[in-house]
Amino acid sequence: MTRPTADTLAAAAKAATRTTGKTGGLPPVHLWNPPFCGDIDMRIARDGTWFYLGTPIGRAPLVKLFSSILKLEKGKYFLVTPVEKVGITVDDAPLLAVDFDASGTGRDQCLSFTTKTEDEATAGPGHPIRVERAEDGEPSPYVLVRSNLWALIDRKSFYRLVELGCHEVHEGASWFGLWSGGQFFPVIPSSELP
Repeated sequence: MTRPTADTLAAAAKAATRTTGKTGGLPPVHLWNPPFCGDIDMRIARDGTWFYLGTPIGRAPLVKLFSSILKLEKGKYFLVTPVEKVGITVDDAPLLAVDFDASGTGRDQCLSFTTKTEDEATAGPGHPIRVERAEDGEPSPYVLVRSNLWALIDRKSFYRLVELGCHEVHEGASWFGLWSGGQFFPVIPSSELP
């Protein structure tokens, strides 16, 4: 079997997208379980940049195509087509949320995120927001976009989100967090804010 390259994967992904493009939306990667063909030297950096053989992939449509066939299985990321599956490296989250729109206020607020690869998700029960904190306290905010694929929320968007936050009782304690889609997402305990 010939080892897949970025070009062969792109060709297979385009073919798969054409078959699903008639109905709109993303290819049904959750239905595909092709044989594993090995790992390829493709990496998604924390800032959302995709690399192949150590070189950034500069063509946004190609990155968008690859992101459409991205799948998470047992903690490992793969690019899948109906006929092959290859492992890739993801430094943090596979997607990067680069902007959001807010509508409504308070409990009626909705936060709709857009990723670098043009995915869209409105935070709520099906698309939760979570914030992880490093040992030094530095927050890393994420929103679930699709099929167990999380997007890191970029710094400028997170600063804008903080301006929309409020204090609520969550699990018996006061938390600073965000409302979206009728759900409160805790960010940090109120007692830890200056």
